[in-house]
Amino acid sequence: MLEFPLWKKISLWVFTLAMAAAALPSLVQPFIAEPEVATPVEAIDAGDAVTGDDGDDDSESPFPQVNLGLDLAGGSHLLLEADPADVALQRLENMEEAVEAALRNATPEIEFGSTSRNNGQLSLILETSADIDRARGVLEPLMMGDGLQREWDFSVDDGQRIVLETTDSGAEQALNTAMEGAVEVVRRRIDLLGTREPTIIRQGDTRIVVQVPGLADPQALKDQLGQTAQLEFKLVDQQALQTNTDAGVAGAGSQIFPFAEGADEGLTAIAVKRLGGIRGDSLIDARAGVDQRNNEDVVNITFDQQGGQRFAKLSTENVGERFAIILDGEVISAPQFNEPILGGSAQISGNFTAESANQLAISLQSGALPVPLTVIEERTVSAELGEQSIRSGLIAMMIGSLAVIALMMATYGRFGVYATIALVFNVLILLGAMAIGNFTLTLPGIAGFVLTVGAAVDANVLINERIREERKRGRKVITAVENGYKEASRAIYDANITNFIAGALLFAFGSGPIRGFAVVLVIGLVTSVFTALTLTKMWVAGYLSAKRPKDITI
Repeated sequence: MLEFPLWKKISLWVFTLAMAAAALPSLVQPFIAEPEVATPVEAIDAGDAVTGDDGDDDSESPFPQVNLGLDLAGGSHLLLEADPADVALQRLENMEEAVEAALRNATPEIEFGSTSRNNGQLSLILETSADIDRARGVLEPLMMGDGLQREWDFSVDDGQRIVLETTDSGAEQALNTAMEGAVEVVRRRIDLLGTREPTIIRQGDTRIVVQVPGLADPQALKDQLGQTAQLEFKLVDQQALQTNTDAGVAGAGSQIFPFAEGADEGLTAIAVKRLGGIRGDSLIDARAGVDQRNNEDVVNITFDQQGGQRFAKLSTENVGERFAIILDGEVISAPQFNEPILGGSAQISGNFTAESANQLAISLQSGALPVPLTVIEERTVSAELGEQSIRSGLIAMMIGSLAVIALMMATYGRFGVYATIALVFNVLILLGAMAIGNFTLTLPGIAGFVLTVGAAVDANVLINERIREERKRGRKVITAVENGYKEASRAIYDANITNFIAGALLFAFGSGPIRGFAVVLVIGLVTSVFTALTLTKMWVAGYLSAKRPKDITI
């Protein structure tokens, strides 16, 4: 049982030293450094911003290192909230466009009057009541969700008026889908900022928690996340009178949008056709650039195949007409279709600066937020506070470790030395595993380190005490050591498996600091068992094989 063939010794030493080497970059380089990430433009250039390329960063070590959480590295914390009413309104608008398209595309076409929205209901009047059943059949697929769950109720008023009203389950599903999409969009935007290890989690039904370590300027983060980036191309209503538009009076089938600040159109608002435009969700690329003709900062966009076809159709059918480029409810430009645009690409201009063009490119590339998000809480964690936390945690761990080492060596002699060396390797292997796994160390994680030290010492105490008992019973040295490791391993496995399950559950159901603690705890339990039951056993076996002692002092 105490035999360790040469290949096994070499394998164990190679693994142990490799993991310890992986921990060295995190130990050699100071944990706390001044945050480098400040703004999107400083973090990445325009090309990297929209392609997601990591690029070559000379400031970043080529070796894996432990990332520090917000409470240790400092950074920005935001709490974002969505309004369910915005989700319901957007869903109603999408349904309206889908309903009109479905009725027009029916064979033969189903004639109807203009649609209207009121109190969350969508209604329209058919030209003849004989088309009610046909309309129900055409609209039925639109009213069903992905899981064949009805999301809209169909009713008829006054013989010819169709009324569609969302169900409670449909509204709940729409909100859940919008929030899940918002979390992913927020994640992509932060990733494109070049930050490392952000924490982005959904809180409750309508909130998202965002924590970005190393980002000392929360305003840059707010500007990036606050932009919904809902891009639309809508035809300008040529029949609308500017006096009515300025007064906020829109004609039938039209709506009014204000011009964005700096749009330089000489107008405050413009009327556009409400339906029939193109949304920005068909974009596959967006890049900040410079127009060579006038040296202005612009954003070049590319549509997917379907979006490119729709944009080509829109431009071909409306040559000579103006169209509005609307971003987050504001018109940033209203140019004219001078010729059909058939390549699936377009250019957005609007008095951009290099930074604003880059930010818009990032927002468009990462996708539009399905629902506007409002910052309801923000705070900045100082890096100095994190440095103090690390220092305090390390001091606590060092004092505790030194006290434990002194007690182990005084109590168990040579076996205490083996336990001490195993303790050092335990910390190094744990740190190396976190670096290789790209895990984040938080303040609770440091507490997990301290707990890991205690677990490792506890395992060695069980082993040594069991060997001592075997010697008191008169067992020979080899037999006492074999029985000590064998019997103690049962208790060690039982205790650590229980803790491992608890740590895994904390990681699965916890969030933020709780998960940080769970990561260190789970990895630390594995490394503690490995160093206590494998490394020390190999060293003890080597000592007994070389010295053949008649007795051992424990």
